[in-house]
Amino acid sequence: MLVDGGVLAIFSTATVVVHVLGVAHAAHAVMNVRSSQGAIAWSISLITFPWLAIPLYWILGRTKFHGYAETLRSVYAQHYKLVHQTYSEVIKFQVAPPDKLAKLQPLAEALTEISFTSGNAAELLINGQQTYEAMLKKIASATNYILLQSYTVNDDQAGNEFKEALIAKAKEGKNIYFLYDEIGSKKLSRSYIESLKQHGIAVSAFNTTKGQGNRFQFNFRNHRKILVVDGEIAFVGGLNIGDEYLGKNPRLSPWRDTHMMLEGPTVQSLQNSFVRDWYWATRKLLEVNWQVKINRETNHNQTGFILPTGPADSLPACKLFFVQLINQAQTHLWIASPYFVPDEATLSALKLAAMRGVDVRIILPNRPDHLFVYLCSFSYYTEMETIGIRLYRYKNGFMHQKVIVIDENIAGIGTVNLDNRSFSLNFEVMGFVTEPRFVQSVKKMLEDDLAVCVAVDLDEYDKKPFWFKLAVRVSRLLTPLL
Repeated sequence: MLVDGGVLAIFSTATVVVHVLGVAHAAHAVMNVRSSQGAIAWSISLITFPWLAIPLYWILGRTKFHGYAETLRSVYAQHYKLVHQTYSEVIKFQVAPPDKLAKLQPLAEALTEISFTSGNAAELLINGQQTYEAMLKKIASATNYILLQSYTVNDDQAGNEFKEALIAKAKEGKNIYFLYDEIGSKKLSRSYIESLKQHGIAVSAFNTTKGQGNRFQFNFRNHRKILVVDGEIAFVGGLNIGDEYLGKNPRLSPWRDTHMMLEGPTVQSLQNSFVRDWYWATRKLLEVNWQVKINRETNHNQTGFILPTGPADSLPACKLFFVQLINQAQTHLWIASPYFVPDEATLSALKLAAMRGVDVRIILPNRPDHLFVYLCSFSYYTEMETIGIRLYRYKNGFMHQKVIVIDENIAGIGTVNLDNRSFSLNFEVMGFVTEPRFVQSVKKMLEDDLAVCVAVDLDEYDKKPFWFKLAVRVSRLLTPLL
């Protein structure tokens, strides 16, 4: 059958145009994608398969979130006195970290408005039941307001328990602000949200597609999990809100996760992160308590630091801080992360730590919840074992915690995974504490986790079938996108 000449001409013209656009997009990727691996991967795809790669690049290609920092600078300029008052309260508590961590101080000051502070109290919360009980107890005791932020919120038994707790406080006349990520909470029902709103609770999605140039960028997430009560108590860690975090998902049960409760100026730092996110989502500035409360009945002699990071940062703050943190290790470096897809800088820092004699241990889950990320972790086995880094697979259910311990000097708990998404694409937050007893309690927790882990055996990977190894290597190629 003969093809109409006009149709053929249109198709030929369209093909030329799409390939020219592919080259143009490839040039854009070279100039703007942060990692060389990502730039190369996108460039090859855009030039070779422009019909498919161009729309994917619109959705997945950017690592810079536009408008967030500019919007905050604008509102800060408009409310200079309030901003000054806010920080002046917390800055009174700023201190230098212990001498062994002195090199972290200038970096912390460069990456955040508030660096290390004294007068904090941190309590380790080891599992979902302990965490939810503590959070719901503090919600019930709120006398003024509640700020609750979660990446995932499920309309299930646990989700409804939090909903009812918030509604009960709303009926008492308390101000409640509820922020969720629309992609992480994509299954959250409309009725759940409307029920909160009907009781006067302010609810908003983070709106990652809001702002000029963000419309098609579905690759960004707000992965933070924060609860602040009255500006006096705060929670941060790996737990979202849902039954699975209590171990009620048969496929991933029991669920292993970690959170912590904070008092002192670190509360204001977490509150500041929430207020900034809320303003981006709603363009409304919250009236909250910035006065630091010190409870003399608890152990408030702890030095802490809150590190919020995200794709709106002018510098790759998450990666820079983690690399410097790893470089501080002298004896022990223990990390628990559900996902292990490190970039070259982080991988090199881990290798250097092992080469200088540091006991480097990385705890990973044995069960996957994201297949490509799970497969990719196997690609590091050979180079990890060769250099002396010990990998462990957690056998007792699914491990979701994000924890790091450096020597006896500092412990971090929060939302950051060891992957490109956390380092470049997600809004994240970590809490760090340098108080020796707290650090030791975190290390003891990881020792208990290691007791139910199995050490990775390279021979087992060598025995895997060819198709499995091929899938592992293909997953490694997707590292910039994972």
